[in-house]
Amino acid sequence: MAKIKPSKGAPYARILGVGGYRPTRVVPNEVILETIDSSDEWIRSRSGIETRHWAGPDETVAAMSIEAAGKAIADSGIAAEQIGAVVVSTVSHFSQTPAVATEIADKLGTDKAAAFDISAGCAGFGYGLTLAKGLVVEGSAEYVLVIGVERLSDLTDLEDRATAFLFGDGAGAVVVGPSQEPAIGPTVWGSEGDKAGTIKQTVPWDHFAAGDVSRLPLDSAGNVKFPAITQEGQAVFRWAVFEMAKVAQQALDAAGISSDDLDVFIPHQANVRIIDSMVKTLKLPDHVTVARDIRTTGNTSAASIPLAMERLLATGEAKSGDTALVIGFGAGLVYAATVVTLP
Repeated sequence: MAKIKPSKGAPYARILGVGGYRPTRVVPNEVILETIDSSDEWIRSRSGIETRHWAGPDETVAAMSIEAAGKAIADSGIAAEQIGAVVVSTVSHFSQTPAVATEIADKLGTDKAAAFDISAGCAGFGYGLTLAKGLVVEGSAEYVLVIGVERLSDLTDLEDRATAFLFGDGAGAVVVGPSQEPAIGPTVWGSEGDKAGTIKQTVPWDHFAAGDVSRLPLDSAGNVKFPAITQEGQAVFRWAVFEMAKVAQQALDAAGISSDDLDVFIPHQANVRIIDSMVKTLKLPDHVTVARDIRTTGNTSAASIPLAMERLLATGEAKSGDTALVIGFGAGLVYAATVVTLP
């Protein structure tokens, strides 16, 4: 029996660079209030959101990804040709095949990098980061580009008072490469499919494609609505606050550190009340910088963690070498948490 030669990868992996892209159009709450019965004060108090970015016609999933990825590659100090794999997490690329990652890999100038998409909702960046770490350590790629990107404005029902104000568009990217010391901790991840109905698409694509109006939601003018994201707000809030705080603590334990050792906390930017509740439950010390990018970016699902990371580093609120706890959670319901050293 022949013996397979063992893979030769790096001893560890780390994030080497980060980049982000936010669409040029900034949308204040006043625009949202044109289609729902609410107020700016209510939206801010319930979510913390003041503005969000919505993509224009040319700011496609691929275009935003390429902008963010280009910055991440430049920040990492490597060339695009050195990227061995491109992992894109998104739920808003509407072409079933091919994967948008293949287009991105080509336009960035990689040397025929492996490229694929994943769908893990708001935990997508954590899933992608975990896969990238494995590829680097296993030896399948020396450098891996991980992108979280969404055009959630395409999946927003502007007449749904519970969600119309939540979502934004954008792309965040990181380059993961070899390290001589641990810089991405063990991932605590999982799914709770019994709660899948709490965050979902309003109608399946096949219903929409069939054109059977009797099976599709209508807007106030009687027109068929495009499929959108809907959620049971209170159920999601309770799950995120109580269950995800436990997962975050498990990630700290798995990394062998305590909250006192943390410099930065970067949770998925779902809701500022969820973020504040998690900070309280985890008993994070005052010295820990907490990402609250949601105030001006909204909920960008898979893009939210890398976008928040990029902004903290750009503003100086976080610095290279800081120890950060990141956690994503959302539709599925799925989650992923890990401790990383910031690039």
